[in-house]
Amino acid sequence: MTGPGTTQSAVSRGQRARAGRAGSVRSAAGRALPLFVRGRGSGGARPVFSADALRALRDRDDGAPVLVRGLSGPVLVLLDRPELRQFYDCYPRDVLTPAAATAPAAGTGTGTGGAPACAAVLGVLAEEARHLTAAATLDLARARHAVARAARRIVLGDGVPARADEHLTGLLGRLRRRGGERAAADGHTPPGRTAPAHTGGADQALQAMDGIPATLLRTLLLLAAHPAEQDAAAAEAVAAAGSAAPGELPRLRACVRECLRLYPAVPDLIRVTRTETEWRGVRHPAGTTVLLPAHFHQRDPQHVPAAHVFVPGRWKSPGADEDIRMAPFGHGRSRCPGDRLGLLITTALCAEVLRRRRITAARPVLDPPGPLPSALDPRGIRLTLDRR
Repeated sequence: MTGPGTTQSAVSRGQRARAGRAGSVRSAAGRALPLFVRGRGSGGARPVFSADALRALRDRDDGAPVLVRGLSGPVLVLLDRPELRQFYDCYPRDVLTPAAATAPAAGTGTGTGGAPACAAVLGVLAEEARHLTAAATLDLARARHAVARAARRIVLGDGVPARADEHLTGLLGRLRRRGGERAAADGHTPPGRTAPAHTGGADQALQAMDGIPATLLRTLLLLAAHPAEQDAAAAEAVAAAGSAAPGELPRLRACVRECLRLYPAVPDLIRVTRTETEWRGVRHPAGTTVLLPAHFHQRDPQHVPAAHVFVPGRWKSPGADEDIRMAPFGHGRSRCPGDRLGLLITTALCAEVLRRRRITAARPVLDPPGPLPSALDPRGIRLTLDRR
């Protein structure tokens, strides 16, 4: 598996087969299964199925995978731990391939061979963060602007006019949609810059950074709702600014990871099998769509303590990285190869905001003691910033 994917197809009321009984086809959960819904370009991705529907299916079928017939074909939904591990352990070239519709995930980066130096990244982020705190209000448009500027500089480097960088960024986006053709194929490389031989590294990083503004806003919104955690994170950010390791921000990094547990950039991971595969004793033909509802598993109160509450400290516990049900970046060989770069960028931007400003008010208003909402559309987030 090379990366998470989502689908925009609608799920019809259809048929499902109990995974433990091959060949028996029954009526699906019907009204309990909503449409496939995903916000376009907003970072407001929503899960395919509601948590109540998935919980009912799991209880009814003893956790066995459930086959649902959608408009684009059968969809096998994974509901229990053994299948999660099987999903993550499958090597992409062996069994699974990403679904046709893919979505960027905060945390993907240029990977080995293309990752810029940490010090250089932090320097760029410190400069571009000024755009985040230039006004008394921080919203998605301002976050996107700052992240886009930082992304172009980190991935493409300095030395050419910003307009040329924006032009090349647009070209890379179009090439990404066409399947990763060569960046310089049309002769559009800006003057004075050598075009990369392949868009792979730059394409992956630019695609990943599409999701960073939403995660940035959600993390800061959660900190605004938890003043003590905001103060502790700000103190860590201020102390780190004068240290020899300015990128070491374990407390704030845990806040970002907890935000991604509550609000993953890609709430459902989807693959299509390349060969016949077996899931809990039942064989399914090649071409079967396999769906892992990551958002459901990361917020499952039966297996995750305080599942609907913001608890950054859980990421400091031994073994948190290996918990198969809390996997913002995947697990094993299918783990997102650039998760460190993504965490570095998002954490550093949060730190830059907190060094300069205090978040004194926010919309929407969250209730920390009560269960947090299942979704937070970043388009509706407004943060009020005051000088420290």
